[in-house]
Amino acid sequence: MTSQSLTTTSSSVDTPAWRRFLASTLATSPALSPLFLRLALAVVIFPHGAQKLLGAFGGHGFSATIQFLGSVGLPAAVAALVILLEFFGPLLLVLGVATRWVALGMIGLMVGAIATVHVDYGFFMNWSGNQQGEGFEYHLLVIGIALALLAAGAGRLGLDTKLADRLR
Repeated sequence: MTSQSLTTTSSSVDTPAWRRFLASTLATSPALSPLFLRLALAVVIFPHGAQKLLGAFGGHGFSATIQFLGSVGLPAAVAALVILLEFFGPLLLVLGVATRWVALGMIGLMVGAIATVHVDYGFFMNWSGNQQGEGFEYHLLVIGIALALLAAGAGRLGLDTKLADRLR
């Protein structure tokens, strides 16, 4: 055994398990495609978060959104987390910070949106205005992008790799 392998082994033994786990969730490759996926997801989700948190883009703001989400069965604390995820998650995605965690949150968010609101309106978006609500095709696209980010991580220009290196 070389001295380097002994150092690596003792180093990994000395590193607490929680740090090794967190570092493994942040580790990523320098691939370019996750960067494009992160930016696309951020651009699409951020306006929805701004509507819910700030009332921007014709949204109703925090209090009204909490009230609406409560009307479909979400406790106020969960509704607040939804709003915060939709607003701050895209900002983290742009930076490539906690990419897998944000992606996992987005998957849960979209599955919840489908189950609580959109499943009753079918698959298709309401492009022609013939139904009272929106279908879930958009949500499936978000889930697909988030699954790719969950598998790949932040990719090129993401800060996750730097954070993972600091945790090791």
